[in-house]
Amino acid sequence: MSRRFTLVSVALTAVVSFLVGAIFAGGNSRSSIAVGAPQKPAPTRSASRAAGAAGAVSIVNFADVVERLNPAVVNIEATARGRDTRRRNADPDAPRRGAGTGFIIDADGSILTNHHVVDRAERITVKLSDGRTLLAHVVGTDADTDIALIKIDGQAGLPVAPLGDSTTLRMGEWLCAIGNPLGFEHTVTVGVVSFLGRKLFDQSLDNYIQTDAAINFGNSGGPLINARGEVVGINAAISSRASSIGFAVPIATASAILPQLRARGKVSRGYIGVGLRDVDPDLERSLKLPVHQGAMVQDVIAGSPADRAGVQPYDVIVSFDDQAIANDDVLIRSISSHAPGSAARVQIVRDGRPQTVTVKLTERAPREKPDARAEPASGDRPRPDPDGFPLGLNVRDLDRQTIDKLELRRPGRGVLIARVEPASAAYDSGIERNTVLLEINRQRVDSASDFRRLVRAARPGEILALYIYAPEVDQHQVKTVRVENR
Repeated sequence: MSRRFTLVSVALTAVVSFLVGAIFAGGNSRSSIAVGAPQKPAPTRSASRAAGAAGAVSIVNFADVVERLNPAVVNIEATARGRDTRRRNADPDAPRRGAGTGFIIDADGSILTNHHVVDRAERITVKLSDGRTLLAHVVGTDADTDIALIKIDGQAGLPVAPLGDSTTLRMGEWLCAIGNPLGFEHTVTVGVVSFLGRKLFDQSLDNYIQTDAAINFGNSGGPLINARGEVVGINAAISSRASSIGFAVPIATASAILPQLRARGKVSRGYIGVGLRDVDPDLERSLKLPVHQGAMVQDVIAGSPADRAGVQPYDVIVSFDDQAIANDDVLIRSISSHAPGSAARVQIVRDGRPQTVTVKLTERAPREKPDARAEPASGDRPRPDPDGFPLGLNVRDLDRQTIDKLELRRPGRGVLIARVEPASAAYDSGIERNTVLLEINRQRVDSASDFRRLVRAARPGEILALYIYAPEVDQHQVKTVRVENR
């Protein structure tokens, strides 16, 4: 009896061990990215999410992906006359050389890369995967999105990298990059989508894909590829402060401007002349807005299309040319996609009432670097103001010396924010010193006494909307600050 019991126990233990081993082996194989068949494309984002929710995790084999796309990846060398400022004692007459990557999008030799790879280049050579080195010329570039289209002539039947849909990307999705980092040709790295919509240089147009796939100098212009073997981004930048933080321009951005690059060699974008911010719960609560989404106008440039159409600060734009506007990013891209000279119907909400205006767009100017501004008018460091403690601000009346010193061009009223207390509500909201406070909850602030009166009347926990002029960028901004306990 005991012998039979022992045999049965051993048999059951073996079966259970086998089943447990099979379960763990199955789990590990599902998370693997090195074996199995290529992933089938998901028709929609919602379908992809549903599949993930159901536990159906596809297996990715990047070896197959790289085998298909590597022939379409090229190495680029750009040469220009002039001194290389990165080297001390460089010969002024020596040419400057830069290296990057690109990928073929047409069988006749059209190649996408970064603007900064070929910027001001007088000679561009492209090395194909078959070892040939050919001359190329620039078809068109766009500095604002860091995209360039170049071409090698007299070719046919070249391998082509298929373009995917970057708008369906999700954080955590697997990606691979192919490029020429530090001169190591056709290097492959693998990672995931770390973040979508990252802003680095231009708070309006930037929409970078962040990835932890290793990207280094020389990867610029190379393809960022999804698990289906489609290009979803153009590798463009790396973090100077950490490894494994790279950024790529979404391929949807490139696809949108390709027709203009081919036809005109440059990109024209619509412009209406407003500064914007999202409608968020704090802004909605502080200004008692009747809408839950949209783009609120912070600033209107004098003489701009928006100014001529009667658009005002605090207007909330909820529709642009019959397209619903969820946030300022959506509005900026919609405006940029319209041709200069075209007219658009803009639906706004002003003081709780909907209105419609027609705006005739002009052309957006190229990106400019803001000028450096002077230091505070007074060398004295202001002490904390107990009346400003609930916000963490020190303010003082504007005088002629301050206006001249800070080159305050537009405001003729308001108070100077002379100090922002560290670890305060104002600091957390991104308010900076040497800016000018004009209004609190749409009530004018013409003096330091006005500021103190309005702050004293605010209750702890209340959210205040501060209308501020920033002279460094010559723009008005709306910042929301929660009142803290005194």
